[in-house]
Amino acid sequence: MTWFVLSLLTALCESLKDVFSKRGLEDIDEYVIAWSLRFFAVLFLLPILFFVKLPTLTKDFWLALFLGGGLNAICTILYMKAIKQAALSLTVPLVAFTPLFLLLTSPFMIGEFPDLSGIGGILLIVIGSYVLNFSAKPRGYLAPFRALFKESGPRLMLLVAFLWSITANCDKIGIRNSSPLFWSIAATTFMSLVLVPIMLYKSPRAIKQLPAVFKKLVPIGFFCALTVIFQMLAVSLTLVAYVIAIKRTSTVMSVLWGFLIFKEAGFKEHLQGAGIMVAGVLLISLF
Repeated sequence: MTWFVLSLLTALCESLKDVFSKRGLEDIDEYVIAWSLRFFAVLFLLPILFFVKLPTLTKDFWLALFLGGGLNAICTILYMKAIKQAALSLTVPLVAFTPLFLLLTSPFMIGEFPDLSGIGGILLIVIGSYVLNFSAKPRGYLAPFRALFKESGPRLMLLVAFLWSITANCDKIGIRNSSPLFWSIAATTFMSLVLVPIMLYKSPRAIKQLPAVFKKLVPIGFFCALTVIFQMLAVSLTLVAYVIAIKRTSTVMSVLWGFLIFKEAGFKEHLQGAGIMVAGVLLISLF
């Protein structure tokens, strides 16, 4: 059950990362947020190198690093753009489809396929996460799907969900050919390097902006670093689809933070979705 605890810690840190990202996006450019998410995470991860054995790096490692790291860098920007352009209730639910996409990509990329109880648990988490993030009024239960045809934010988030189903498998390949902690450092460092020229091109005044917003950026990187560490350790112990499914329970925690910190409405209505997600978690972990 170690993987289960690590997966829940991943979800917790993911939710806290989103809290600080949401606050940062109120007055900071999304390209700066995307880069700082990875760069400041690297600063927290690098000291771990003194405590891990350096592995022999294979061709598969480098392939996973360039493919997974490159796509994740792009996803970081797309994610920030999505939550900036559209309401959270129309974008965040679509992230829950990553475990569903993993049912297609994992067998093809790494030969992993959950058993029936695992598939049932993943589907419950997807459904619960979708229900969790919006109320029935005023837009209706099909609002995120309708928004796909009208708004760019939800379309971007659905693309992120699909790309994450590829990068999560790249993480598993990278871990198999190195170690969880070494891969965490390598992948995050690569992503931060990829995002530097993009940030400087899209936001040329970013360097001057950094000193004024430094205090807002550090917590984002800190919780991103913890998310990466816990997720890679969990992925090394069980199926990728299980880890990502439980990671999506971060939306339950985000609802709680939204109520406590941002005073968001609809807390009672969200309990139904949270209950469905918990049932999915129990189905994966106990059967």
